[in-house]
Amino acid sequence: MAEENENGQERTEQPTSKRLEQAREQGQVPRSTDLNAAAVMLLAGGGLYFMGGRLGLQLNELMRTGLTLSREDALDEKRALATFATDMVHTMLACAPILGLTLVAALAAPMAIGGWNVSFSAIAPDFTKLNPVSGLQRMFSVKSAVELAKALAKFLFIALVAGCLLWKNSGELMGLGAEPVAAGLTHAARLVGHAFLMLAGTMGLIAAIDVPYQLWQHNKKLKMSREEIKEEAKESDGSPEMKGRIRRAQHELARRRMMQEVPKADVVVTNPTHFAVAIRYDEKRMRAPIVVAKGADVIAARIREIATESNVPIFEAPPLARALHRNVEIGDEIPSNLYVAVAQVLTYIYQVKNARRYGAVMPQRPAIDSGLDSDATKH
Repeated sequence: MAEENENGQERTEQPTSKRLEQAREQGQVPRSTDLNAAAVMLLAGGGLYFMGGRLGLQLNELMRTGLTLSREDALDEKRALATFATDMVHTMLACAPILGLTLVAALAAPMAIGGWNVSFSAIAPDFTKLNPVSGLQRMFSVKSAVELAKALAKFLFIALVAGCLLWKNSGELMGLGAEPVAAGLTHAARLVGHAFLMLAGTMGLIAAIDVPYQLWQHNKKLKMSREEIKEEAKESDGSPEMKGRIRRAQHELARRRMMQEVPKADVVVTNPTHFAVAIRYDEKRMRAPIVVAKGADVIAARIREIATESNVPIFEAPPLARALHRNVEIGDEIPSNLYVAVAQVLTYIYQVKNARRYGAVMPQRPAIDSGLDSDATKH
């Protein structure tokens, strides 16, 4: 049965990337303490197994020299403290390889599950955790009972392996006292390292079960209901009303920019009332004429109004206006099958301008093919 959130909604959906990122910022990442313990014991045990003999001899020599004091050294406080400080530095240097391996294991193990994560939200004080009633509820919850059962099972398993190791190596352990100091220290370090390696293997088996469980538990905890996913989508993309207002504002801005291009047009082709298309052509910069503005009904009327105010010629050609409006987007070149018709219109407009400028005879208005309305298509 799917879990429910605080609003009683079933959490059946996988967490979104935003939910996972928010959880990570709050310090909620999958962790396996068994994996960390296994990694630390493995490297520490390996270090003791291969370097323990040398470490034991170094510590033995440091202890021997540290306890061999002359009367003057023992009675001189400054010399005694200096000797103690020197011996401490040498001891740390001798243990540095083992400590370094342990540090590497402690830092590298979290990378295998969850990765490193620094979250200030996780370390912020949360006084709600001091509530004794909530604490008692957590102590006697089903989750606490499961965790207690897991801890007891792990303890019994590790204790069984440790007992078997002690039983198997009891003879060698009892014989350490009869060996010379150097040989005994080397032998003891190898026994301890071997025990650590065996226990690390045991912890590794436990971690192989715990890691998938922690990943599943983390994913289950972050699951979302369908309503939560919808709310997150609204927060990310905005509500439908807000998106509608944004689209209307974008359309209005685009329409204003389009209207600013009408005074730069060479001609406005009209339907005459339903459609209006403004065309511009610069033979030095353009391969073909382009549509700089177009619209129907109210927008078409506004285009005609601006064209009249800006002294842009208006040419009535219903088939061409409909074909341009249907097949050409703003800023695009006209299709090749409309070249002839548009060229006739532009040529006529240029001839009219020249006739008015020089007082010549007005040119004859061209007849635009009525079949353009049905045949024109985009190329």
